Amino acid sequence: MKIAVDAMGGDFAPKAIVEGVMLAQKKHPEIEFQLYGKEDAIREYLTNEKNITIIHTDEKINSDDEPVKAIRRKKTASMVLAAQAVKEGKADAIFSAGNTGALLAAGLFVVGRIKGIERPGLMSTLPVLNGDQGFDMLDLGANAENKAEHLHQYAILGSFYAKHVRGIAKPRVGLLNNGTEETKGSELTKEAFKLLQAEESINFVGNVEARELLNGVADVVVTDGFTGNAVLKTIEGTAMGLMSLLKGSINDAGVKGKMGALMLKDTLYGLKDKLDYSAHGGAVLFGLKAPVIKTHGSTGPEAVANTIDQIHTMLETDVVGQLVQFFETQKGE
Repeated sequence: MKIAVDAMGGDFAPKAIVEGVMLAQKKHPEIEFQLYGKEDAIREYLTNEKNITIIHTDEKINSDDEPVKAIRRKKTASMVLAAQAVKEGKADAIFSAGNTGALLAAGLFVVGRIKGIERPGLMSTLPVLNGDQGFDMLDLGANAENKAEHLHQYAILGSFYAKHVRGIAKPRVGLLNNGTEETKGSELTKEAFKLLQAEESINFVGNVEARELLNGVADVVVTDGFTGNAVLKTIEGTAMGLMSLLKGSINDAGVKGKMGALMLKDTLYGLKDKLDYSAHGGAVLFGLKAPVIKTHGSTGPEAVANTIDQIHTMLETDVVGQLVQFFETQKGE
């Protein structure tokens, strides 16, 4: 099992990335890590070089680079070399905390999409308030516009992931809409509803509303990339706002407030952890020939380790290989 890591991607690279790899190595000593980036900078944070290979390059893709141009012009950038390794079979998966658009472009143009998948989608496992399972949502922004056929494919992709990677025997698939009635929504959602209703390989539970997402109304939620990205950022913003509001209220309450917070310390940390979707790993560009995983630019070592756990499970269960078989044989073009 070999994972290509863009060690220079992210706000705190290479420190956070390499430290995260070191954490993951303790749990998965059998994984071979290929770290792409500046060798001296990477070595500074290595504590164990077993199963670690450093591929030196001085070039990297910056957060403000135009994605497609960067992939085409920066041929020796750490992200591009890592993607190339996956394409050539030298690595089984790629992980980066760098430029999201560039990683999407690298996934599409270098790694390549599965035959039969028209538009790969960006998917994350997001938290729910009434359990630890969470729900998978896609597309979260890989495509600004989608057709009903894309949402149909996202439902199959998300259901595959929930079943094989997260261990849910019969994942409930919901279509994000502005009402639960079959007649609600835009032309896109109405057409997608019909396709999902007719798809026998998934457990479609109908339309779901945004206000019910965090209550665990479905295990997989599909929507277009524009809406999905807006929902994701709303959930992020709400979680950060709640924690900030809570902290401000405790400080404003003086000594009594701080004493109360001290008594509820474990509960408050539990709330914070429940709202932290990085515990489930990174975002998967799903529908490609190999796992391509993105984490937040400001990610820390623990989130990196969680993402490597996720990649390990994806490779161990061969979810991508099973998708290839499904689309190329049953749904082949």
